[in-house]
Amino acid sequence: MSPNPTPQNPSVVLSESGYLATVEPDRFVPGAYQLVVDGTPQSHVNLDDPSQLFFEYIQRMGNVIDLIGDPGQPITAVHLGAGALTLPRYIAYTRPGSRQQVVELESRLVDLVREQLPLPRYAQIRIRHGDAREVVGKLPNGLRGEVDLLVVDIFSGSRTPAHVTSAEFYRSAVSLLKPDGIVLVNVADGPPLSFARSQVSTLGSVVENVAALAETQVLKGRRFGNVVLVGSNSPLPLEWLPRLLASGPHPAKAVAGEELRTFAAGAPIVTDATSVPSPPPARSIFQTGTRRD
Repeated sequence: MSPNPTPQNPSVVLSESGYLATVEPDRFVPGAYQLVVDGTPQSHVNLDDPSQLFFEYIQRMGNVIDLIGDPGQPITAVHLGAGALTLPRYIAYTRPGSRQQVVELESRLVDLVREQLPLPRYAQIRIRHGDAREVVGKLPNGLRGEVDLLVVDIFSGSRTPAHVTSAEFYRSAVSLLKPDGIVLVNVADGPPLSFARSQVSTLGSVVENVAALAETQVLKGRRFGNVVLVGSNSPLPLEWLPRLLASGPHPAKAVAGEELRTFAAGAPIVTDATSVPSPPPARSIFQTGTRRD
């Protein structure tokens, strides 16, 4: 732990990255907290109501999760990247009995979150420590081909590490999915969206169907933000897109099919040899109150 953590803002220096991670109370929502790593807000959790998703891209992921299988029924999920365990808590609360595995490199981060933002007793969540790419290859054989949902939301500070952006990584990760399983990928990028376009091409080289969800101005390449990629080897139900748009947050845009191919046209497929980290956001984005989960 840090030398003099205050009761209001407990913190820890992460052993792998050296970044400072801090848990801060939400000044406006009683019972809610924010996890900040290296000055970047990374997660928001409402302990009193885990169904409340604050950051817009997490809301979009939650909207997709709500459409998997029958409403409220348990699923098997694997999360690469822990943060404050926002989505695992959401699934445990909205789909009781779900089996979940979480992979996180920073063990001190997990300790801080579990101590300051304890998981509910009903949650069936197993946390594994280690690099996401390495751990995926070591998960139990019983999981392979049996996962309904795979969430890829891996950040070191404000950037996604290069080695979890390549076709080789995605090919290994999506091997966990059932034939109709869904992978959700959080991509952070800004104008001209070169990184996001290449991630669309790369994920599309591994799974048969991909859609992209984001705030309208982000997908138009007018500002930095988060793009949620939805992928599956089974057809993504066409009725999903209007329902996802209607679910918000607004303004929202969904891109699939020919429009998505046009969006990613010319963007290279990323390999281990060509992979780079996601671009860093300007610090002013977070200084003005914009937050990410």
